[in-house]
Amino acid sequence: MNTDSKNLSNSASKEDNDEIDLMALLFSILRGWKTIVLFAVLGLIIGVLYSRYVNPTYRSDALIQIDEKSSGLPALGENISDLLGSEASKAQTEAELIRSRMILEPVVNQLHLRIQLADLEVSAIDKVINDRTHTQINAPEGVSLKTAEGQVQISEFNVSQAYLNQPFTLSREGNGFVLTNGFDDFKGQLNQPQKFSGVDGQIHITVNDLPADGHAIRITKQSLQSTTDALNTSLSVVEKGKQTGIIELSMTGANQQQTSMILKDIILSYIGQNQSRGSEETTKTIKFMETQIPILKKKLEDAEGVFNEFRKKYGTIDVAKEAELLLTENSNIDVQLNELKLKKADLTTYYTEEHPLVIQIDEQLKVLRDRKQTIDNTIAGLPELQREFLKLSQDTEINREIYLTLLKNYQQLQIAKAGQLGFARIVDLPISTYKAIAPKKLLIIVLAVLLGSMLGTMLVLLKNMLRNVVKDPERLEAKTGVPVVATVPRSPLLTRLRKSNKKAPNRLLAYVDNNSLSYEAIKSLRTNLMFGMPAQGRAGQRAKVILITGESPGVGKSFISSNLTEVFAQLDKKVLIMDADMRLGELHKMFSMSQDNGLADYLSQDTTHLSKDNAQVSKIVANQEGYLASFIHPTGIDNIDFMPRGQHPRNPASLLANGSFDHLIKELNLHYDYIVIDSPPVLAASDAMILSQYADKVLMVARYDKSIEGQVVYAVNQMNKANIKVDGIILNDVQQGLLSKYSYHYSYAYGNNN
Repeated sequence: MNTDSKNLSNSASKEDNDEIDLMALLFSILRGWKTIVLFAVLGLIIGVLYSRYVNPTYRSDALIQIDEKSSGLPALGENISDLLGSEASKAQTEAELIRSRMILEPVVNQLHLRIQLADLEVSAIDKVINDRTHTQINAPEGVSLKTAEGQVQISEFNVSQAYLNQPFTLSREGNGFVLTNGFDDFKGQLNQPQKFSGVDGQIHITVNDLPADGHAIRITKQSLQSTTDALNTSLSVVEKGKQTGIIELSMTGANQQQTSMILKDIILSYIGQNQSRGSEETTKTIKFMETQIPILKKKLEDAEGVFNEFRKKYGTIDVAKEAELLLTENSNIDVQLNELKLKKADLTTYYTEEHPLVIQIDEQLKVLRDRKQTIDNTIAGLPELQREFLKLSQDTEINREIYLTLLKNYQQLQIAKAGQLGFARIVDLPISTYKAIAPKKLLIIVLAVLLGSMLGTMLVLLKNMLRNVVKDPERLEAKTGVPVVATVPRSPLLTRLRKSNKKAPNRLLAYVDNNSLSYEAIKSLRTNLMFGMPAQGRAGQRAKVILITGESPGVGKSFISSNLTEVFAQLDKKVLIMDADMRLGELHKMFSMSQDNGLADYLSQDTTHLSKDNAQVSKIVANQEGYLASFIHPTGIDNIDFMPRGQHPRNPASLLANGSFDHLIKELNLHYDYIVIDSPPVLAASDAMILSQYADKVLMVARYDKSIEGQVVYAVNQMNKANIKVDGIILNDVQQGLLSKYSYHYSYAYGNNN
């Protein structure tokens, strides 16, 4: 391949790598189905346990209607309703008011909601086994909680500020009890109010009943803020629809009866506050009138007394028609002035002097005073006796009119107050349905399974991203620039034999599964090598040397080496297989032989004398006798000899590089047609680079779905840096199946089925 074509291939492969292979992604997910199913089952278990762990949740609902204004006063006439005014309330404002401490605090105090009890003997396992546990019941009489060994009843529990929100432990001791917070222990008697003095303040408690001795109960006095916050968390107050004036209240809790009772008390507390607020204005007006009536009555009595004395003294005076008209008009003006003053006095209880209504009344008063001044000036022209009569008569009539008007209004307000209602009314009180709204067990289980499956899928994808294993031969060729000369499928029969007896030695395919695709793939590799190698070995030598290595241990290079040797021997060729992995080589197990007297032992000996009489050595090797013959062993298979790794040396690489191995290869070339060398992995040792100098073909084994692409690429690059050409890659242990996109989906084997 020339440089231009290689660059084009590299650029094309880079573009392909930049694109996301959705099909490969799908297959990677399907290959990880075991992980996904495992997490789905874990999610199922967690979902079932959680649905049994949590207590059921119940809900109570109620409705309140908010009127625009009170309906009690308008029926009494426009005068009173105008006097008191009207108050409008929006549903949203009232909804926020319901959630306030002003409404909730009376409910908290009445039901002792600040006292919290918990059974310390109930564990998480008990909650799962029993599916639900008892919850405390709050009532005006106190707080109670059922346990497996009896009932807890507390009618009073008050603590100082420092003890708020701090848990105490309560337990029975004979006919009494022990209250402790971990520092102080307080002992008291049942059914009797007890007062304790602790380090942080006073404790008042009345315990009516407790479970059996030793059964611990946790008791806590919450702060008012914490309790109201907890109530608001479970309480929902919203307007139903838009501008309907209907407020829907709903509350959730672990006990249906308890939840309905708390919601009912909240509604009654709000209605009571609403009624009190609605009659507040009327009450203030009545109180003002009660202070003015005695004063006006006294003025009327004084005016009548003076006028009667005047009439006794001067008798009845016949006032001219004009004087009567002036008197009548002046009287009417005084009545209007007094009404305006009364109205102003009422308004000033709510508003300042700068309010528009107060300013308007002041302007009306000024007009009436001006007119009164004009009439007074006219009357001043009448005779003095007539003027005195008119004055006394006028004072009497004015005081009488003011007194009677105020008395009439006072009686009307008393009637109005007696029948006055608030602008909020109850439409529906909460009822107990005893139908749990949570947990929705089926939904929880389904979601838990889905979440578990999603987590398993993410883990599979993450593993696939972080560990990009070899799966695609074409992709591997593109990344390394080395052709994949063979793909060897996994042998199901050999795999089953290994699983059934893990200690059994590995066996050759020819004796275990000779009709398998794996065996045919080894034969195809043999054919590829036969046509890819020259007629003679290096430097015209007889033997053709094939070096088989891998990027890391465990890729199956010994399996490939031994089976490739066996198929070459079928051609009636003399083959030697050499275990050159002097560290961890296990090729001897394939032939059920010993590792002793092998390559390491030969290289460790002093072989200088062998160079003096090569003919003699050749004779020894040929006859399997003599010095070299002791390191080469027959395998029992026709045409195959085996040189094991020998005893583990201290310096394997140095032994290979000192010239002894060169001498060995020259001697062996005279007697073998093929020499297959099983070398250590490239990334584990440098032995493969030294041995490659003697090889006609250098093959690297990569294991399907195990070898890392990056490691294979790095191993090839390391060989290239040492001026060693890797002639091909063998993809071993390719797994067949529908979930393997790049495997071979064959359901038959081409061969002899006898």
